[in-house]
Amino acid sequence: MDTPGSAEQMQVDEPKDIAERPKWDNKVQYLLTCIGFAVGLGNVWRFPYLCQTYGGGAFLIPYAIALVFEGLPLLHMELAIGQRLRMGSVGVWNSISPYMGGLGVASLAVSFLVGLFYNMILAWILWFFFHSFQSPLPWRDCPLNLNHTGYVSECEKSSPVNYFWYRETLNITPNIEISGSLQWWLVLCLATAWCLVYICFIRGIETIGKAIYVTATFPYLVLTIFLIRSLTLDGATDGLIYLFTPDWETLKNPDVWLDAATQIFFSLSLAFGGLIAFSSYNVQKNNCERDALIVGCVNSFTSIYASIPIFAILGFKANENFNKCRNWNILRLTNSFNIGDENITLENYNDWFNYFNNTDPSEVESLNLKTCNLQTFLDESASGTGLAFIVFTEAVIHMPGSQVWAVLFFVMLFSLGLSSMFGNLEGVLTPLLDLHVIPAWMPKEAFTGFICLTSFTVALIFTLGSGNYWLGIFNNYVGSMPLLIIAFFEIISVVYIYGINRFNDDIEWMTGRRPNLYWQATWRFISPLMLLLVFVAYVVVEAEKRPTYNAWNPDYVNFPLADVQNYPESVYAICVLLSVLPIVSIPLVAFYKFMGFLKKYIMNRRNQNPYENE
Repeated sequence: MDTPGSAEQMQVDEPKDIAERPKWDNKVQYLLTCIGFAVGLGNVWRFPYLCQTYGGGAFLIPYAIALVFEGLPLLHMELAIGQRLRMGSVGVWNSISPYMGGLGVASLAVSFLVGLFYNMILAWILWFFFHSFQSPLPWRDCPLNLNHTGYVSECEKSSPVNYFWYRETLNITPNIEISGSLQWWLVLCLATAWCLVYICFIRGIETIGKAIYVTATFPYLVLTIFLIRSLTLDGATDGLIYLFTPDWETLKNPDVWLDAATQIFFSLSLAFGGLIAFSSYNVQKNNCERDALIVGCVNSFTSIYASIPIFAILGFKANENFNKCRNWNILRLTNSFNIGDENITLENYNDWFNYFNNTDPSEVESLNLKTCNLQTFLDESASGTGLAFIVFTEAVIHMPGSQVWAVLFFVMLFSLGLSSMFGNLEGVLTPLLDLHVIPAWMPKEAFTGFICLTSFTVALIFTLGSGNYWLGIFNNYVGSMPLLIIAFFEIISVVYIYGINRFNDDIEWMTGRRPNLYWQATWRFISPLMLLLVFVAYVVVEAEKRPTYNAWNPDYVNFPLADVQNYPESVYAICVLLSVLPIVSIPLVAFYKFMGFLKKYIMNRRNQNPYENE
């Protein structure tokens, strides 16, 4: 379907409403907004976890391959097509082909659904932020029981940090089938989060552009402060060695390649429609290729940069727990063998232990000493909310001036999440504005408020006692397979329907030079093939296992270990629905358009004059 590109003619024929589209104040504002959208919470709490899980530095190899052959080509394509056509996701794909109109609706649906649970995470961050000013921090100690005769048993069995997260914050139910009630404190935090998003978004890119100077740059300031402080902590070196020591054997594991491909894909926020919307506010004569390289490289650099302080602090925490474990053993040995205090120290502990184990092994065995292994404590990996609200908060307790570090950490997380929310909301609002679904009498500010209020109302499900389980479902099923399918059809639409030659002409007109061989090869063959392989691999992996979830159940025999439960049939059906619902518009719109074409064709045949050819 390659048609002769006529960029100049398209520019002349451009509709007046598109020509008068709002524009960014300057290039820096646009780049910061794209970077703020792409760089989110996943860079801080997902990438380091994957590095740790899959052989440290070895993970960077499949990650870099995925960035070069999947991430950057798709990023460049979205920025270029949005800038050229100057429309949101629905308008872009509908103008390329009416049969692809459902693609924009799918992006809109994913952005809306992801925004629901993403802002709930911001609500949790606000809750922890408000409590970070207390001294001591409220997750440092277990609370007393009702009789004031001891500590709450649930807290004693687990830990103060786990208790504050699961009981004080979530008030979580023992399984997803027990809904529980709305937690009023979480409802207030969620309302506050949506109000802050609305205030920053009230005038579209006019207010986003001002807020982004803070929300996109502040996390880097905090990360730098954390980097300097974390490198001075005891055990920081152990954490960094553990993170970056490559284990080449892990590269033989297909899961490594699958996770690398999906991580770079989701990390760049592709297929949400937000990047297309942001680039549509650009002037058309702009070097979108350079923009894509800047945004993509800054995003990946941020992931690696954030890993250093995170794992330096985790190394510090592992050393604290390692020393605490050995001190407990030292106390048992000292009391049992009547040795003077301070004779056994952390430095000579191994020598004393070996001596007693050789001279009186039965006595040592009767003490039930703990097995203290630094590697075991370093292996206690966590990602997502587990890293932010459990592992990191526990590490902060042991840092001097813990309140300051807690405040800085949660402000940083909130800034990262807020700038990503701008893109999610833009991916919903811009297509709706382009479709002119807003009544003429309704101001844009009022419509934005209506969308935020609707989102807040639906997101109340996450403030229930079972809300954390539902958030996990949304995260796993909305933000995975639908995005892969959307991205695949996006690249097929541009290359094989809009026409790769026409697209090349557009880029040459916008940037002054034609895309090189790298872009041609990735757009035409490599990226679609990689997306297809990742999608098939993802479906195969998911089909081989029955989905489970980790329940926090104080009555579980092995509590505080997670009670791994299967999803009930009804919940499993919702999981499938959330995977299919966002993308069902793609075949539906195509079928609707085809039926319209078929009806028109049949009507024309019936109305045809039988004598016109005589």
